[in-house]
Amino acid sequence: MEQPNLTYVDQLARGDEKIRQTLIDVIKTEFPEEEKEYYTVLAKKDYKKIEESVHKIKHKISILGLEKSYELANTYEHNLREHRMEGETDFEEILNTISAYLKTI
Repeated sequence: MEQPNLTYVDQLARGDEKIRQTLIDVIKTEFPEEEKEYYTVLAKKDYKKIEESVHKIKHKISILGLEKSYELANTYEHNLREHRMEGETDFEEILNTISAYLKTI
């Protein structure tokens, strides 16, 4: 599986360490909340809410340079629109990967 990185964050910051750290802090604050929300709505089997959660998290996946993971999340989001759970396992592996990475930065 691909590994998260800060390449895009660095591009956005354009060498400004303060902006870079602000972006990292936002990700580190928002991602755990969004992940928790995902698991909450998943337990309720509310497909629309699960889809919304996946959509929010996709932005963090993209920002962290996970192109293949973004595509997997996009497919999962599409499947949820059709009330299908295909992609759930892959998506949750992505969540685990991001969670572990965020502890290192």
